[in-house]
Formats: sequence, C-alpha cells, structure tokens
Amino acid sequence: MTNSNYVELNQLFEKYKDKGLEILAFPCNQFGEEEPGSNDQIQEFVCTRFKSEFPIFDKIEVNGDSACPLYKFLKSGKWGIFGDDIQWNFAKFLIDKDGQVVDRYYPTTSPLSLERDIRKLIGIV
Repeated sequence: MTNSNYVELNQLFEKYKDKGLEILAFPCNQFGEEEPGSNDQIQEFVCTRFKSEFPIFDKIEVNGDSACPLYKFLKSGKWGIFGDDIQWNFAKFLIDKDGQVVDRYYPTTSPLSLERDIRKLIGIV
C-alpha cells in the first residue's frame, strides 16, 4: 500500500500543484507499528525512494486521547460507516480552500480515484 499511495499521490501533486492542490502527509505508528523509523528516517525514505515533493510531517497519533488536534478536527465530520477512528495508514481527507472537510476516504482508496473530486474542488470539472 505504501508504494502505490506515494506513487499516485506524487502523480496528483505534479498534475495539480499549480492549480492549488496541497498534499500533507502525517506518518503514524499506531497501526501494527508500520512506521517504526524516526521522523528523519521516514522523510529520507519518502523523499529518496519516491521523490515526493509535498511535506512529510513528523509522526503523530491519529486516534485516542493523544490524537493530534488536526486529526480530531478531521474526524469530527459525520462519516457513517467510517466511525470516528482512522482504521489504518493512508486514510485520506479532501479539504477545501476554506479549511472545511469535504470528504474522507478509506486507506485502501487509490489516490488516483480521488482525481474527479479534486478537479471538482479546484474548479476544473
């Protein structure tokens, strides 16, 4: 899942960064210890292996009492079958230019499948 997500996120970023798309990555080690490296090691891995140009932030917690305030906000929407908790790494949120959460996607959702929603949000329909 790591390879396909970063490859496809890079494709979307390259295609739409000049149209206002921002991608922010927040590693988390709450799921089967999938991110055991230090922040520097994670950044080195992503930037070297995948040549990602979007920001890779320090590791955070996304669930529980210690969840990062950003993720508490992102999860505050009405998500139906999702519930509140993030199920695994690579959960995706689409945020509009005013900072409002527009949609939430499963970790297994291909980033390229978000392209229609991204185009609509940035006005390229």
